[in-house]
Order: sequence, then C-alpha cells, then structure tokens
Amino acid sequence: MFKKILVTVAGRGLCEQMVNMLMEFPSIKRDAKVTVLHVVPNKFGEQKMAERLEEGGKILSEAVAALKIDEERINPRLKQGDPKQTVLDVAEEEQADLIVMGSRALGRLQSILQQSVSQYVFQTSTRPMLLVKDDVYVKRVNRILVALDGSQSAQESLNLAVRFMQENSGGTLVLLHVNPESKIPSPEQDPVLIDAAMKAKQYGVNYETLHAFGNTGEQICKVAEDKNADLLLLGSPDRRPSIAKGLPDLDRLLGSSLSDYVRVQANCPVLLVRNP
Repeated sequence: MFKKILVTVAGRGLCEQMVNMLMEFPSIKRDAKVTVLHVVPNKFGEQKMAERLEEGGKILSEAVAALKIDEERINPRLKQGDPKQTVLDVAEEEQADLIVMGSRALGRLQSILQQSVSQYVFQTSTRPMLLVKDDVYVKRVNRILVALDGSQSAQESLNLAVRFMQENSGGTLVLLHVNPESKIPSPEQDPVLIDAAMKAKQYGVNYETLHAFGNTGEQICKVAEDKNADLLLLGSPDRRPSIAKGLPDLDRLLGSSLSDYVRVQANCPVLLVRNP
C-alpha cells in the first residue's frame, strides 16, 4: 500500500498516533519508510529563530520516539521556511505516496483566512492525504467507510479500502453511495453498490452496503458518525486549476467542493485519495 509516508508534526501527537494505527496493517509495517517533518516558520529574528529551531528539534525527537517503527526506517527532517510550501517541497523530494497532516478544527472560510497549512496543501498537492483534526479521537482502524459515486477516484478509494480490509480479518467495510436524485429502493438495486459489493466479496472482505438521498456531504458525515467509522476514504481528484497549476483553486477554496466539506465536518480521520 503506502511505502513512503510523509508525516508533519507540530507537537500535538495526533499524526503520530495515526501513523501507529497504520502500522498495524502488516504490509505498511513491513514496507513503509516514514519521513517525519517539522517546519519552523521563517519569520523570527536570529535569536528567536535559534530558540524555535531548538524547540522544533525537541518536537521532532519526541515524534520519532512515539512512532512504532524501527528508527532506521524513519527520516527526521527539521526545516526552516514557509510551512505550506515546505511540506509540498519535501513531499516531492521524498516522493511520498501519502501525506499525513494535522488539521485544526476550523471552518472552510476560517481555514483560508488563517492561511491553514493543511488547507493549502490539500488544494495544491496531487498526492493522497490523510487529515487528522484536532477534535477527533484516533482509533484502531476496524471500520472503514468508503464514499462511492462511480468516479475513478472513488474506485481508487474502494481499491485501497479493500486492501486495508484484506489485512484486517475482523474489520468491516461500509460501502456508501449518496444519490441526491435517484429513488432506487434498496442498496441491492444500486449499480454503484452492486459493483463495489462484488469487489469486496471477490476478495473475501466483510462489508455492508448503504445508500442515502440528500446532500452528499451531510449524508457522508452522518453515516460516518452513525457507523462509528474509524477512517473515511473519499475520492478527491487533482484539485489544481488547469490554467494556473501552481495556485489554489479559489472557487473550491471558498468551500464549494464535497471533499472540502467532508474533511472539515467528518468526526473521524479522512483519507483523500487521488487518481493514480
């Protein structure tokens, strides 16, 4: 699954907890190498910067010590600069196939106004991201919710969730399709869920199917809460605008996208899966 994980740390410990939960999956525990990154903003005077770098070194050391992985597979990196761009640069340097980031429990517009690092990286990176909000409880991953809509990125979410569940025989995969308009009477008659269930069955994964009507984001978050999901997988296409690939998509920054809504409102960690 994931072989090169970039985890950004800020001293709160949630990202380290999430990585430890991922390490309970045998293939990740066996193969993954983890880059642990702490960035000190480049906005202090010389004396203050020296203090911040020393504090950052301690945060980094504590994060490394908290990870349940052999130290030779951990690459600690203390960087100085703009946190938003530094995360993107390090992800590129390390060729990370997953970015794990903390995310403050801010609304979408508030995240923009306060220049949220996770918001910016989410909008501009092409890599899968696992976001852990400050107000969620990180648990062992036994129940995974996958939001399906027939898109390629949703199919990638399903593929990844099935691989997770193949390594967790006691877990359950919850397959959800929210269709605001269709009046399909049952999940057994929903083509999107039929295909997903066939894949889960093919690989011997425990699953259940659900479909819902109404606002897609609201329904996904409601099901995540009702089903006590430990992890939510959601397909999220490349978010960068086609004209200016280096800039955030301002329309989506203002909160019009499904993945923006879910990552802010869901009560569990959210893994945003990109197209390969």
